[in-house]
Amino acid sequence: MADDLEQQPQGWLSSWLPTWRPTSMSQLKNVEARILQCLQNKFLARYVSLPNQNKIWTVTVSPEQKDRTPLVMVHGFGGGVGLWILNMDSLSARRTLHTFDLLGFGRSSRPAFPRDPEGAEDEFVTSIETWRETMGIPSMILLGHSLGGFLATSYSIKYPERVKHLILVDPWGFPLRPTNPSEIRAPPTWVKAVASVLGRSNPLAVLRVAGPWGPGLVQRFRPDFKRKFADFFEDDTISEYIYHCNAQNPSGETAFKAMMESFGWARRPMLERIHLIRKDVPITMIYGSNTWIDTSTGKKVKMQRPDSYVRDMGSCTNIHLNWQRRQMQRALAECLPPLRQDSGLCNGKCKFKI
Repeated sequence: MADDLEQQPQGWLSSWLPTWRPTSMSQLKNVEARILQCLQNKFLARYVSLPNQNKIWTVTVSPEQKDRTPLVMVHGFGGGVGLWILNMDSLSARRTLHTFDLLGFGRSSRPAFPRDPEGAEDEFVTSIETWRETMGIPSMILLGHSLGGFLATSYSIKYPERVKHLILVDPWGFPLRPTNPSEIRAPPTWVKAVASVLGRSNPLAVLRVAGPWGPGLVQRFRPDFKRKFADFFEDDTISEYIYHCNAQNPSGETAFKAMMESFGWARRPMLERIHLIRKDVPITMIYGSNTWIDTSTGKKVKMQRPDSYVRDMGSCTNIHLNWQRRQMQRALAECLPPLRQDSGLCNGKCKFKI
């Protein structure tokens, strides 16, 4: 494993907080190592250095699978590579899988972002493209969850030649904020809790201010984590991982705050820009039936892009975090069948070229 990117405190408050918060990049590294030990397929974990000195923490699974278009997965807000663990082996069975911590999140560098919505979004997208170029990936199947879906879409608008297929899982930031409150879908408890403490603060500031009680807050507001990952962990490994991912310097979190409006909506809604994606880039949208994300967005995208594919996962709550593995794999199998050798085409069961 590569060296940790320990954050340097700035100012008296930042210097004091590390002694108050029971966290460090070393602790994040250790808990992530416990998660990655669950992988059965061969994997490589390392930092990818960008020309601007930032580093992107990257995990590549099945690097020996070189004859098919690789799958690149982009996590959501407050997440990291570890949250893909229950699907990483299956999704890398026939192709290389790359996942990375977004700039400002997880174990990646946490620089200062522009404070305006467009600038923050562009910083994320540019870092993804620079990462791809540094990795030497000519083209990819790009899958994004939540915030990652928003950024994957923005990336596909700017760099369509690099995307063979865009897959959006419960994508955040697509619809316009409704003017009628009755049209707003009721969010889960943890989203209400985040929204209630926002004010001028970053969304997850409460985890850092809570000091030694921070880990307990994660377990209190997301008790479902333990059940959802029960096949792999009987303890609080995932809650610890979430805490250590978000108790560090809130770099990406600050960028997200610049991009959002009341947590649930983007200041620059993606639905107004989806038409800018090149017509030859296939789009698949996957939703859980009980997701707090507005699923009507998928129908609206399909109206603009009739050849796009929208899949409702039935009883799956939140696809990325609920980890109904068979359902997730079944949905992705519909759009990611094995590729013909050297052809770049589907095996005939899929509607899209990938």
